[in-house]
Amino acid sequence: MKLPAGLAKPRKANFLSFWSTGCVLGCHRVLECPIRGHQWVPQALLTAKRRKMADKILPQRIRELVPESQAYMDLLAFERKLDQTIMRKRVDIQEALKRPMKQKRKLRLYISNTFNPAKSDADDSDGSIASWELRVEGKLLDDLSKQKRKFSSFFKSLVIELDKDLYGPDNHLVEWHRTPTTQETDGFQVKRPGDVSVRCTLLLMLDYQPPQFKLDPRLARLLGIHTQTRSAIIQALWQYIKTNKLQDSHDKEYINCDKYFQQIFDCPRLKFSEIPQRLTNLLLPPDPIVINHIISVDPNDQKKTACYDIDVEVEDPLKGQMSSFLLSTANQQEITALDNKIHETIESINQLKIQRDFMLSFSKDPKGYIQDLLRSQSRDLKVMTDVVGNPEEERRAEFYHEPWSQEAVSRYFYCKIQQRRQELEQSLGVRNT
Repeated sequence: MKLPAGLAKPRKANFLSFWSTGCVLGCHRVLECPIRGHQWVPQALLTAKRRKMADKILPQRIRELVPESQAYMDLLAFERKLDQTIMRKRVDIQEALKRPMKQKRKLRLYISNTFNPAKSDADDSDGSIASWELRVEGKLLDDLSKQKRKFSSFFKSLVIELDKDLYGPDNHLVEWHRTPTTQETDGFQVKRPGDVSVRCTLLLMLDYQPPQFKLDPRLARLLGIHTQTRSAIIQALWQYIKTNKLQDSHDKEYINCDKYFQQIFDCPRLKFSEIPQRLTNLLLPPDPIVINHIISVDPNDQKKTACYDIDVEVEDPLKGQMSSFLLSTANQQEITALDNKIHETIESINQLKIQRDFMLSFSKDPKGYIQDLLRSQSRDLKVMTDVVGNPEEERRAEFYHEPWSQEAVSRYFYCKIQQRRQELEQSLGVRNT
């Protein structure tokens, strides 16, 4: 049998393979779209595609068909504006969290002591000796937080200095210093033997976070700062330099020291990069809080309490709320689910638009549309199989009355029957032997 020009047997096999494949795939929910260049793909591929879609805008042609869709576009524009605002606020919060957020609060300090007189009829040796007990406690005033801070968490160290003449050089100091393994406590207690009133001095060193330093007296007078963090001190220095125009006009890296800077830094000129190093020698540990107290052993005064208010810095409660806002993912899951639903709806609308265009074109000119569709499929086939063909012969009806076309039809129906048979056997649970 002589085949038509430009159509060899391998090409015929490709042609049959193309149509039979389209048939088999059609049973698996893959349909050829009537418009050239489009396909309906399996559900798994659609899901993967939707996840990658970032655009939720309805096409212009759909908006022209459905004027009510403008309400959706207005909501979409509002959502974008809202997302930009939220993102900007999140960045602002992240920047704010990088800086210390502190509040000034009052810590009320309670210093009390009790006296236990000697008992002549006591059985144990401890009861026969007079002793006193000193307690140091405290709490934050107007503390509305659910988790109460321990008293010791406010301090880096506590030293109680007793009368050296009464307790000797080796037993007159009671010290507590913070360590990495320190267990926080609600107060401190000191018990010593004695039946006379004792003068004591309490030295409390606050635990500043971030650390604070006391300035050299000369620098403190110049900047008007007594104790502050390193970053605040450098900021005050820079403000002084700008106010007094000490920055070199030709070389911005240098500072021309005035008479006060020369006294403090001991040089007529220095670099900006040298300031932190030179500042180290001018920063001292902050002064401790000094409290003088008398431990009374007067029997008529069973308990005597002294109160002192200390300024402390605590974390701003707003910082915890800001951190929770940044770490919260509860709403994000709901937003993601709604976005996926929107993407599915937009994809469904686009598919319906394609089907509508097909039906509308077919209703206007059935014959012309089918011819256009066949020409489109033929061009796609040639592109896929690299077949050149002969358009002049292929456009004539006699071309499809050749014996090879009968074989193609037989193969098509054979594949179709085999496919339906497999589906039937699977549904009935019959194993193919």
